[in-house]
Amino acid sequence: MFSASTLPPGPLEKVFQYIDLHQDEFVQMLKEWVAVESDFFLLQLSDGQTLPIPPILLAELGSDPKKPTVCFYGHLDVQPARQEDGWLTDPYTLTEVDGKLYGRGTTDNKGPVLAWINAVSAFKALDEDLPVNIKFLIEGMEESGSLALEELVRKEKSGFFSSVDCIVISDNLWISRRKPALIYGTRGNSYFTVEVKCRDQDFHSGTFGGILNEPMADLVALLGSLVDASGRILVPGIYGHVAPVTEEEKRVYEAIDLDVEEYRNSSQVKKFLFDTKEELLMHLWRYPSLSIHGIEGAFHEPGAKTVIPGRVIGKFSIRLVPHMDMSVVETQVKQHLEYIFSKRNSSNQMTVSMALGLHPWIANISDHQYLAAKRAIKTVFGTEPDMIRDGSTIPIAKILQDTTQKSVIMLPLGTVDDGEHSQNEKINRWNYIEGSKLFAAFFLEMAKLHSSCVPGLLDQ
Repeated sequence: MFSASTLPPGPLEKVFQYIDLHQDEFVQMLKEWVAVESDFFLLQLSDGQTLPIPPILLAELGSDPKKPTVCFYGHLDVQPARQEDGWLTDPYTLTEVDGKLYGRGTTDNKGPVLAWINAVSAFKALDEDLPVNIKFLIEGMEESGSLALEELVRKEKSGFFSSVDCIVISDNLWISRRKPALIYGTRGNSYFTVEVKCRDQDFHSGTFGGILNEPMADLVALLGSLVDASGRILVPGIYGHVAPVTEEEKRVYEAIDLDVEEYRNSSQVKKFLFDTKEELLMHLWRYPSLSIHGIEGAFHEPGAKTVIPGRVIGKFSIRLVPHMDMSVVETQVKQHLEYIFSKRNSSNQMTVSMALGLHPWIANISDHQYLAAKRAIKTVFGTEPDMIRDGSTIPIAKILQDTTQKSVIMLPLGTVDDGEHSQNEKINRWNYIEGSKLFAAFFLEMAKLHSSCVPGLLDQ
């Protein structure tokens, strides 16, 4: 919290004080939102009927041509949650313990959406002029692939989005528990399946073991050929289009506040593949990685079963980084697996498919919205932010940036230990309330930068 001597002067001071005084009301509103079980994974009822896709909300407040227009993207749907899955409290009843607000959707993404609304409402309640025009893009299917959203964005490129100066996404986390961050890049994802088939039926190992090429043995060999023990991808040519590391980028990684030992302990991992902060973060964010996810068709239940699966499907994905070409990666993976399979002289059939392809996203950190966000963070938190990337994939960032041709910024509020998608998801009250102030300060900084770039505007 700020002391009186450190508070910025003018309207922003009043907004900050208002947010502090009304924080219990803001928490109550979050409680009401969490109580809505907005899990839309299953849009099919038990009797076979399908439910309509939740509507996508487009809203705007203000259209002053002298002001910049800032659009906020958020989502109100959540991952499924049941208390019997390991929650300490009812996931749909907001519960505060030691300043932590537990509940499904608190950090992903209802808390950040409400923090933006809190900032806007504080200006309106004080009858203070909003420094920017506001637009909202709120959906309810992000956790299920943002169905119908890309089509809407294309349709509204020349309409709703035409006057937008930048788009803000707050659907990520800091990399620490106390130091804020700005995110300027995410990895893409190519998801593959590799099927090995002898026949549709399984075999008895006592009757057929030893006289045929077993699909599971073929599949294990194929999966084992993809990545080595050091985490390096073994597909030939896969690193050929990865953007080289620049000296400027190295300095960014050096400045990031990360205690590797603390991170390892909080992750409950005995040892990481890399020892230094810089190596660890680069392999999380700016180098590709390959992960093996599972095998469909194999016996996996407790107990013993002497079965030879007749058909198995392995599932793995590659996280993509700039400037990897998705179609090139697909070809490289298929050629590699075909080569490995041919060396086994197996009589089985192998089929490789890329089931999903999502591009990486990268922003220009010199854009105005990043400068405005840095200044806002310094105002609210008294420190410079960590400039970080996110190793996961957030398709909407790339869709919005490429389709609308508008700049996108990721401005997270939650901390590294918030546990989005997990049991006992939470957002700290401090992050929720200070995050509301951060958005308010961001409005003002965007307005300052806009007025300094528009000739004659300061004289009006």
